[in-house]
Amino acid sequence: MPLPALLPRSTEVMVKPARSSTECASRHGALAVLPQRPGIGGLVLLASIVMSLLAASSAPTPLYATYAAQWHFSSITTTVVFGVYAIAVLASLLVFGRISDHIGRRPVLMAALGLQTAALAVLLTAGGVEALLLGRILQGLSTGGALGALGAAMLDVDRHRGALANSAAPGVGTGTGALVSGLLVQYAPAPTHLVYVLLIGVFVIQGVAVVRMPETVSRKPGARAALVPELAAPPGVRGAVLVAAPMLFATWALAGFHGSLGPALARQLSGSDSTVTAGMGLFLVAATGALSAVAFGRISPRAGMVLGGLLLAVASLATLAAIEGESTPGFFASTFVAGVGFGAGTQGAIRTVVTRAAPAERAGVMSVLFVVCYLGMGVPSVVAGVLVVHGGGLLTTAREYTVFVLVLVVAAVLGLLVTNRPERSDGSSEADHAVSGRAAPASAAADPRTAEVGRRH
Repeated sequence: MPLPALLPRSTEVMVKPARSSTECASRHGALAVLPQRPGIGGLVLLASIVMSLLAASSAPTPLYATYAAQWHFSSITTTVVFGVYAIAVLASLLVFGRISDHIGRRPVLMAALGLQTAALAVLLTAGGVEALLLGRILQGLSTGGALGALGAAMLDVDRHRGALANSAAPGVGTGTGALVSGLLVQYAPAPTHLVYVLLIGVFVIQGVAVVRMPETVSRKPGARAALVPELAAPPGVRGAVLVAAPMLFATWALAGFHGSLGPALARQLSGSDSTVTAGMGLFLVAATGALSAVAFGRISPRAGMVLGGLLLAVASLATLAAIEGESTPGFFASTFVAGVGFGAGTQGAIRTVVTRAAPAERAGVMSVLFVVCYLGMGVPSVVAGVLVVHGGGLLTTAREYTVFVLVLVVAAVLGLLVTNRPERSDGSSEADHAVSGRAAPASAAADPRTAEVGRRH
């Protein structure tokens, strides 16, 4: 990425005394400099960090069979390894999710990239289950701490493009990490080392780029209070979160299915031990999800969620048919449809919320959304892993998980249809703007740049 693309745009404005706390106004009405906004190169950098973090989180997945053979552990240990990562992500989101609204995006990102590099170094030198667990915990803390800041920073750069990037980048990273790791395990030397070395190099380069990237928010007091775990959305977006949360939980539960049971199911249906085949399902969901998130970015958020839910329902039924018929082509075809539904539903849900979030609230709001996503992905996956070992086995658990996802998406779609209200083009409803006589979304009203223009006219 060329460094000039990261250079800031001019952001100096004249302000009067005692304006919004989100502005850097002086008490005497002097010239104030607002937080600098990176160009489109900054948005690309931020999205690439999301992809790298999620790729790193899924990179060990194809290696679990190798680790199990070397260190002689069972499937339940694999479930524990997955579970501790998800728990670490959730804990980090709850504790550090809002901190970048107070100390800035860059310090949080630098700390997260450093911790992720340390986690990869632990995995690179791991010699047993204990090191594997430590590496996954560090990865979870790093990823959870960064996601809120990254999501907010992308919205700081460009609200519409940032919302689409927030929808597409996690899936691209997760799927690409699983597929590339599978290819390296299958065909490259040193399978338990090479993928981690490459990822460390990527994070070092991204860390240097973050140092050069301008800060997008002003520092404000309250950093210590922001570290107290709190899972609550600001009043202006709570209704939107309640509308979006069921769809986010359902779509990420589907991603959890392909991340936990999908690899073993693909192997059993195809009769192949290839790590590439094992990772193909998750890659298809991620790749088609990213493309569909962009493709459906111009339809209304509610329409995106309804469309995504319907496609996920169709995909769930097709998956059940593929399992019953032991059809590998049917399984991957259903995975493709699921990916389109994942992208449509996720982008609609995220856009429903972020259009209402003020700049100073964005990191906290994105953290709440990611908590919902990781609960949807982590909890059903861990339960499924236990059922594979202590329940009816892989195929029975896969059927039960698929039915669970089907019930979730049907409930989410029904909820959307019951609460249907007319929408404006920005994705907010007429009822939202009727509250307190607001004439614009909270995010637009609270953005200092937008507010300043309004005062001038």
